[in-house]
Amino acid sequence: MIKLDQIKMPIEYTSEDIIVKCAKILIISKNEISFCKILKKSIDARHKPNIFYVLSVGLKLINNLEEKFLQYKYEEQDYSLNFEKKKIKNRPIVVGFGPSGMFAALCFARMGLKPIVLEQGKPVEQREKDIENFWNNRVLNKFSNVQFGEGGAGTYSDGKLNTNVNNFECKQVLYELYSFGAPEEILYEAKPHIGSDKLKQIVVNIRKEILSLGGEILFSHKLTNLIIENDVLKKVAAKNVETQEEKIFVTNHLLLCVGHSARDVFKMLYSLNAKINQKPFAMGVRIEQRQEDINEMQYGKCYNKHLKAADYKLVCHLPNGRSVFTFCMCPGGEVVASSSDDGEIVTNGMSNFAREKDNCNSALLVNVTTEDFASSHPLAGVEFQAKWEKKAFELGGKNFNAPAQSVGEFLGRKTKEQISSTYKPQLTYTDISKCLPDFVASSLKDGIKMFNKKNPNFAKDSNLLIAIESRSSSPVTIVRDENFESNIKGIYPVGEGAGYAGGIVTSAQDGIKVAKKIYSML
Repeated sequence: MIKLDQIKMPIEYTSEDIIVKCAKILIISKNEISFCKILKKSIDARHKPNIFYVLSVGLKLINNLEEKFLQYKYEEQDYSLNFEKKKIKNRPIVVGFGPSGMFAALCFARMGLKPIVLEQGKPVEQREKDIENFWNNRVLNKFSNVQFGEGGAGTYSDGKLNTNVNNFECKQVLYELYSFGAPEEILYEAKPHIGSDKLKQIVVNIRKEILSLGGEILFSHKLTNLIIENDVLKKVAAKNVETQEEKIFVTNHLLLCVGHSARDVFKMLYSLNAKINQKPFAMGVRIEQRQEDINEMQYGKCYNKHLKAADYKLVCHLPNGRSVFTFCMCPGGEVVASSSDDGEIVTNGMSNFAREKDNCNSALLVNVTTEDFASSHPLAGVEFQAKWEKKAFELGGKNFNAPAQSVGEFLGRKTKEQISSTYKPQLTYTDISKCLPDFVASSLKDGIKMFNKKNPNFAKDSNLLIAIESRSSSPVTIVRDENFESNIKGIYPVGEGAGYAGGIVTSAQDGIKVAKKIYSML
């Protein structure tokens, strides 16, 4: 195969157009190209209205013609996630079936190790019903919600797969997701995403393979205790949250693949003298906007059906030393209630693969440092989060309404109208500064003004700010060594909740890395 880079194509291009363009570059007939596929794709909208795609393309040519173009030679790598089978006395246990736990369990299953997965939430089919019941009827299931359940928090998100990390395991994640039903474009898009609708079926497909290889997935089973002797893990205790039945497992390898909302696990580890450090994170709101405004902001007046819903990523550094930035932008999506316990408000964003809804939203965050916490206690960041989530709950009316305010009102301007929100159950319009730390509220005001100078459609007075966005990352790091093991032998902290990842891909690749390390030591 040969590879051509920097192929500029109009936004309405067809597959035939690519072949014709490549043939022209190589000065050959298009009929001499036997195979063509996109290897990388991005959009260049810097010089509106001249918007175009930039492609890298892989080609196969007939009659050994590729030998004339050795300067373009390209060898595809094998990213398959396969292993020779091994046997182990005590089966590995994976706690949490989000991206890191799912991929760790998949690796163990293909290694022949028949993992046991403990997931306090429900399978995605039942989890979806629990979430709809919360959004529509305000009935929260503490064990099965947007944070907890099969697929983790990522299942109810935009399903973004772009990351600043570009290692071999990340490529393996993408290829596995594709093999389990994700669209092929995730392999080459510069900003790939799956969408919450497609993710639900993909996690089911992964579950089925793990089970077919002898793995065991215990849904509605919550980790309740760790039996440790001389700083060595001996047994794991779990409870069925529906029947209250308790189970004890003997294992030498416990992977803690819990998410950033597993506060009970953090407290348990602290009580058992596991090393935990405070970690900076971020806090703010969800900003909800009209997608057509963002399309115009990014593409100008030349937006058409050949262009996907526009996104953005913005950051500014303020004189007060804080940074304001957007995170997890969801084009054509909705703002979702993401609480995992009574008495708290947590918001997030979600969108389907088509990103077809009228609104979009993004986290609008301010960095929080460990100096902002009330003490040096390892779990002080957890308490900081909880404090402001409770304030948001009270400000919203103590009924899971989220506090909200138009951008204009937040900036001190009278606003006659505001956009219609996608948030369910409902919003309570109020002064959102009352449920934000002072430094967050003031920094948000300054940051919004700075963003709007360069991007006038970003913060129209009618746009909404919905509080509170507090769980963009974990507030702790569970310390691990070069073998990914904690100071308690046999316990392996993994993924986003442990402080080693941020998002679907990096969480999944961390699960792969830890599983590979354990495999290498068997």
